[in-house]
Amino acid sequence: MKEIQLKDAKAQFSHVVDEAVAGEPTVVTRHGKKEAVIISYSDYERLSRVPSLGWLLTNSPLEGGDLSVRRRKPARVLRNPTF
Repeated sequence: MKEIQLKDAKAQFSHVVDEAVAGEPTVVTRHGKKEAVIISYSDYERLSRVPSLGWLLTNSPLEGGDLSVRRRKPARVLRNPTF
């Protein structure tokens, strides 16, 4: 991943976008600090999709027997809790 200063990114914006579409993301810096990343729209869509908990559970590689059963009793009992 290449880095480019903001002023240079402005001057070469079309080229930077072409590189992003070709699969080469670019980090844009301002005063030496990383401020933004230019990526292709398809990469953005792929990275911004957040799977639901239901989807994660139904697509889990674990089988029902792979999960340990949780105990109903607590591991320890507090005496005289002070809260």
